[in-house]
Amino acid sequence: MRKNDFINAPEISETKNTKIVSIGIIIFVVMALYLLRLFSMQVVNGQTYRTQARRSSSKVREIPAQRGEIYDRNADQALAVNVDSFAVDITPGEIPPERFDTVISRLASYLGVNRSYIKNKLPKNRKGNVILSSFSAVEIKTNVSFATVTQIAENLVDLPGVSWRSKPVRSYVVTGSFSHIIGYLGSITPEQLKIRYNRQSNDEKRIYNENSIIGQSGIEAEYDELLQGEPGNESRTVDAKGRFISDELRVEPPKMGNNLVLTIDRTIQELAEKALGERFGSAIVLKPSTGEILAMASYPYYNANVFTTGDSGRETARILNDSRKPMMNRAVEGTYPPASTFKVIMSAAVLQEKSFDSLQKIECKGTLEYGGSTYKCHVFPGKHGKLDLKNGLAQSCNVYFWTIGKDHLGIDRIAKYARMFGYGQATEVDLPAQASGTVPTPQWKERRYHEKWVGGDTVNTSIGQGFTTVTPLHVADMMAMVVNKGVIYKPHILKYAYDPATNEITKEVKPEVLHKADIDEAVWKELQTDLRYTVTNGSAQWPLRNKVVQIAGKTGTAEIAGYKDKKHWHSWFVAYAPFDAPPEDAVVVCVSVEAVNEWEWWAPYASNIIFQGIFAKQTYEEAVEALGFSSLQKPVGRQE
Repeated sequence: MRKNDFINAPEISETKNTKIVSIGIIIFVVMALYLLRLFSMQVVNGQTYRTQARRSSSKVREIPAQRGEIYDRNADQALAVNVDSFAVDITPGEIPPERFDTVISRLASYLGVNRSYIKNKLPKNRKGNVILSSFSAVEIKTNVSFATVTQIAENLVDLPGVSWRSKPVRSYVVTGSFSHIIGYLGSITPEQLKIRYNRQSNDEKRIYNENSIIGQSGIEAEYDELLQGEPGNESRTVDAKGRFISDELRVEPPKMGNNLVLTIDRTIQELAEKALGERFGSAIVLKPSTGEILAMASYPYYNANVFTTGDSGRETARILNDSRKPMMNRAVEGTYPPASTFKVIMSAAVLQEKSFDSLQKIECKGTLEYGGSTYKCHVFPGKHGKLDLKNGLAQSCNVYFWTIGKDHLGIDRIAKYARMFGYGQATEVDLPAQASGTVPTPQWKERRYHEKWVGGDTVNTSIGQGFTTVTPLHVADMMAMVVNKGVIYKPHILKYAYDPATNEITKEVKPEVLHKADIDEAVWKELQTDLRYTVTNGSAQWPLRNKVVQIAGKTGTAEIAGYKDKKHWHSWFVAYAPFDAPPEDAVVVCVSVEAVNEWEWWAPYASNIIFQGIFAKQTYEEAVEALGFSSLQKPVGRQE
């Protein structure tokens, strides 16, 4: 061996030792990481993974939550409840393939449906064939009667794979005009699911899925998240194919939704509905001091129970395609010219602006010549003679207000006061559908029609005609501002919501100012006095005679173009009573009867019946008899 070999030997040995140590360190680090990971999985996060393992080996079935019930303002009469019903399911994997067609035929006969109806519900492969190996239960039909479920149970030996479960359905105790307020339920659409799903935060329990039934209109839609409740679930251990391998049932019970108590008084609602009768239009009763709606009747109406039954397709289509639009709530969705009710706003404007002395008289000769046109007052070919503001309002003289509008106020100030009273803006009532109406201005006409404003437009606007449109709720709010001397509270239908399990109030609606007018106290006092004078000495003396309560208000007759016969006026009346009571003791009534009805100037008569019923505590029939209106009223019945 050479000398250099002995010299290099220790160096080679040291290099080998270094490599061994490095490998050992790497192995140690790797083992430590593995041990740390195992410790994390088994100890730190063990419960999480055990839960996930159970989930992956469990079949979970949702238990639907009962929807909260809806009550009138006294919380003692249910308007919408849940009725026990059943849903029938099929689990294809539990049906022997050779018996599949027989089972489907038998079940179809029991449920009263076609075979194709059931097959269309079942999962299919790309070729369109039913996946017989699926062990996921599929809902075939809901709202199945107890008698049908009993029949299925008696023949269950011939119906492998068929099961049933309790699934409450919505039942509306009262229908008619209540349907527009309460609304109805329907299957959630993809767009609705997306909106509601995104609205919830990540830490909230998801209550919406593609099978959810939600409110589609009215209070059911507006407060759906309060009413929904939280679904529960039941789970069992299954094998890889989804078949049960354990009888152990784990149940997480559902939580019922909140019950709602409305501001609606059931007695007053029925009174308003009957007073309106079978006339296209609406009737509203409002507490001006709080914004609470005591009644909101709209005709024609529909039966909301049609949408909750399993066999409602034909009847649902009839309602949806009805040219009378029974699903439209005319109290908040219908827009009309306010006609002479607008003269209340005109009076407030002229008094506040002091643009014309309220005691100075304007002569009405029956017509007004202006801009090359002749405008006829409603007494044409007669005349009102010389009138001051009080009598101009009482006699609803068009010539008086035409003159005020074009010569003393002008369109800008008219529009300013109209918006001050809430016109041209949403009423913000807690219903999902509502119209804002229109307050016309020169700028608005230019944008909308690309036309210049002319003097005739101001003349028409001055008496609530032309381009001006409002909903009946706008008009009711206008009168509420008069009662409250400058304040409109946000109108609302929900009073409060509470948890039925604990009776804890979860939401309470309190009075909220919607509009506030900068108008002097003296103006309100004079306007209230003039509105009382309008009832006692004005154009509606006969229909508004009432010995029980003093009424202050204003009539309106809106002319509608396009009719060839005499049916071409909307009939309005808006009022409050008692005239001399504080706002908290008063109620506002607004009735609108559309021009499609046979003309009978019914709005003031209906309003008086409602006031009589409320303050004399009488039924509709008793109020009609007390007022001597029996010979005037048409038979009242429900057409749904």
